Amino acid sequence: MWLDLLVPDQEDRYARRPQELVDQLATMSPAPDWVVIDEVQRVPKLLSVVHHLIETRRQRFALTGSSARKIKRGGADLLAGRALVRNLFPFTSVELGSGFHLQSALTHGSLPGLQEIDSNDDRAAFLRAYALTYLKEEIWAEQAVRKLDPFRAFLEVAAQCNSELINYTRIARDVSVDTKTVQSYFAILADTLLGFLLEPYHASVRKRQTQAPKFYFFDPGVKRALDRTLTVEVRPHTFAYGKSFEHWVVIEAVRRSAYLDNDFRFSYLRTKDGAEIDLVVERPGAPTALIEIKSTESVSRDDVRMLERFRADMRHTHAYCLSLDPIAKRLGNVEALPWSKGLDAIGLDLASLLC
Repeated sequence: MWLDLLVPDQEDRYARRPQELVDQLATMSPAPDWVVIDEVQRVPKLLSVVHHLIETRRQRFALTGSSARKIKRGGADLLAGRALVRNLFPFTSVELGSGFHLQSALTHGSLPGLQEIDSNDDRAAFLRAYALTYLKEEIWAEQAVRKLDPFRAFLEVAAQCNSELINYTRIARDVSVDTKTVQSYFAILADTLLGFLLEPYHASVRKRQTQAPKFYFFDPGVKRALDRTLTVEVRPHTFAYGKSFEHWVVIEAVRRSAYLDNDFRFSYLRTKDGAEIDLVVERPGAPTALIEIKSTESVSRDDVRMLERFRADMRHTHAYCLSLDPIAKRLGNVEALPWSKGLDAIGLDLASLLC
């Protein structure tokens, strides 16, 4: 049984009388194996009905939606202990297989809707429409912000600052709002799954919270649509290309970890003198992985000197350099690997899930 709450009359019917779902199922013999409710956040009251049917009839449900924000704000039944939560991301490189092209991923991202579009102009139009739909459906329609213009300006600035340390005060000044409002804006991005915060690494949770996080948008194409750079070529051997490559590797790692459900924890590491590790991966039962991400096609000892220094100072860690170099090599205490094979090596191999 499939309910699509994007269809206006279905949304209206169940919003007026959620109990109708109970009545419908009572007439069905045999009962459906699954009841799928798409865009469930549009009718949060249905969750109480779902809860009742799980408890009394052992009915199985698949509830999908693009945001839990409206459900949380409405105080709806969140099915604690009765539901498994899974996030679906844009395609990983592993899912696309031979259809994956890094240049395309860095330029337009990997949203499923893009896979059937051949023209770059049409891809750009799709991404602009996606960004506009986010503003219209997720933000304005749900009244998540009081004024849309400052939030629209914030989105552009946040996209320009993608993968950088968040300076709430500077962004607040650029957008003409206060710092707390900017913090709430980032919370909205996370709640609506448009991105995630990468916290600074520290063994102490308290100290971890005293440093600025970074924010990564969930897809490079959407990020470029928001900061209006879709017409700018992502050219290899440039600073912008290196930042885009870092963005891709980080979100690919996060996506794979979520699908593997392996409880990896991701962060970055920066010292007071500015030395930095792009990605720190805490792996239960295994050494912490220190990862440097380089867009070079030929990794040298110079590229990993900083990583070697950190590796020497941190116990129970392994150091990796993930790059575009097709040749795997060992440079001192650092394993230099092609980026995708490197993700496999640290425990993010999706092959077993796709078999």
